[in-house]
Amino acid sequence: MNVRVRVPTQLRDLVAGASVVEIDVGGPSDGAATVAAVLDGLAAQHPALERRVRDEQGRVRAHVNLFVGSDNVRDRDGPATPIGAGDVLSIIPAVSGG
Repeated sequence: MNVRVRVPTQLRDLVAGASVVEIDVGGPSDGAATVAAVLDGLAAQHPALERRVRDEQGRVRAHVNLFVGSDNVRDRDGPATPIGAGDVLSIIPAVSGG
């Protein structure tokens, strides 16, 4: 099963300028995987991008938000949040300032 991952402008240089990358998470095309499985696939296909999303212990970095559709995975099951065929995982860096 392939899952589309939207890449923010600030990180596109790590994926040859692509705004969306497709990650193969295996399994049937109509099945469900988890956000963690997508991130593992991201690590295999685009390791430089994945290092900006997860820390050395494999946890999503504090300044990175991940959305499945319009739902922040932090408000659901974190990396265990299910993601199915046709869903899009969006990487949204936190914005702050003052």
